[in-house]
Amino acid sequence: MLRLLALLLLLANGGYYAWSHGLLREYGLGPVQQAEPQRLAQQMRPEALRLLSAEDALRAEAPASAAARPAECLAAGLYTEPQAAALRQALGTAALPVGSWSLEPASEPARWIVYMGRYANLEQLNRKKAELRQRNVVFEAPGSAALEPGLSLGSFDSQTAANLRLELLSQRGVRTARVLQERAEVRGLQLRLPLVDEALRLRLDVLKTALAGKTLRPCK
Repeated sequence: MLRLLALLLLLANGGYYAWSHGLLREYGLGPVQQAEPQRLAQQMRPEALRLLSAEDALRAEAPASAAARPAECLAAGLYTEPQAAALRQALGTAALPVGSWSLEPASEPARWIVYMGRYANLEQLNRKKAELRQRNVVFEAPGSAALEPGLSLGSFDSQTAANLRLELLSQRGVRTARVLQERAEVRGLQLRLPLVDEALRLRLDVLKTALAGKTLRPCK
């Protein structure tokens, strides 16, 4: 009985093998073919296909991103004459195209603030902050360390504008504030790159040290 069962299993396995491999197709027996030869016939130059590495893919995308990012005007500064001399040398090392940059005289206006302080200690400072919050008066730390501990109630490009702010604050009960010049007018040289495209932007990395910590920003 066991021999008969083993023989039947052997025949069944052999029959399945012949059926699954198409050996019985001439007798009308066999699995449904999944191949689609018509798609192979429609292929266009399949030998030209190749897999891209991650680096190749980024390089292929670069022209598209460059085209999507228009050229822009960038500026940095202000610079003193010694800083400007170092910057000119770096610009020469970078071999930027003629006319792609200039160092132009520029200035930053004086800055005036409405100021409260200096306070003897942090306890006095925090008490004054609490009073200003009750009056809904906005404040911040002054930009100069020499004015700490103190409070700035507004920053302005002219003394006239600062005086006007002080008058409005006085009407709201702020009595001990005063107008103070936080910074005098600063003159120097500004680096200006009027037309920075993607190709020029890649060459600006060599200027990082010469920029003296200043950032290239869109021109005003």
